Amino acid sequence: MEISIHIKNLDLQYKGADFKAIDKLNLKVHKAEVFGLLGPNGAGKTSLISILTGLIKPNKGEISIEGFSLQKNLEKIKTLIGVVPQEYALYPKLTAKQNLMFFGSMYGIPKNQLKNRVEEGLQEMRLTDFADKKIETFSGGMKRRINLLAGILHQPKVVFLDEPTVGVDVHSRRYIIDYLKKLNQQQKTTIIYTSHLLSEAQEFCTKVAIIESGKIQIQGKTKEILMQDGRIKSLEEIFIENTGKHHLFNV
Repeated sequence: MEISIHIKNLDLQYKGADFKAIDKLNLKVHKAEVFGLLGPNGAGKTSLISILTGLIKPNKGEISIEGFSLQKNLEKIKTLIGVVPQEYALYPKLTAKQNLMFFGSMYGIPKNQLKNRVEEGLQEMRLTDFADKKIETFSGGMKRRINLLAGILHQPKVVFLDEPTVGVDVHSRRYIIDYLKKLNQQQKTTIIYTSHLLSEAQEFCTKVAIIESGKIQIQGKTKEILMQDGRIKSLEEIFIENTGKHHLFNV
C-alpha cells in the first residue's frame, strides 16, 4: 500500500519545558486509512497534529505527506490537506451557504463547481432546508456538520479531524460518521482522527495509535489490537492498559 504520511524520528520540545512533547516518534499512515490518534489529555496529540499541518516546527525529524517533504513543500502540502478543528471556524452572522461559499472561494474552487459541492454537502448532512439560516441559530450538532463541510470543500487527499463529533446529538454524530466513511471509501481520502470517544473510534478507525508522553505506546489495525490474550477487548480497556503510567507534562 502507498504511504500517505511518513514520520521519522520526530522530536519536539517547547522552549523552557523539561520534557519532550514528541519523543523520537515514528509512524506510517497508508493511503485511504482511517487512522485514530488517541491518548489522554497532554499526551502529545495536539502537538503532533500542529506539526503535520504546518502550524509549528519540530526540533528534529522528517515528515512526508502524499510524497512531499513537509520541510520543503509546505505550501504544496497545504493544498492537499483539510483541517477540521474542534473549535467552530464559522461566521455566526452569515448563513450556512454563505459560510461554505466563502471558505470554498478561499480554496480557489471555481464558482459553479463550488456551488454544486456546497449543495451536495448540505444534502448529505441533511441541512438543505437550513442553507439560508444564520449559523448563530444552529444547534451544536448542526454547526459541527457545517464545520466539517467547510474543511473539505476542496476535496483534500488527507483530512485531519479534531474531535469531530464532540458535544453533538445522536443524529448529527451518525450523519458526520456516515459522511466521513463515504468520503473515505469513495474518494479514498486518508483520515486522521482524534477523539476521546473510544467507542466511536473503535467503530470508525481501521487503524489506531495510542500516544502518551509524546511516544506511541501501541499501534496497529484496530481489529488486531482488540484481540489480545485470546479474547476481544474493548478499545477503552486497551487505552487504560497503555496510558496513565506517566506524568502528563506534554500538550
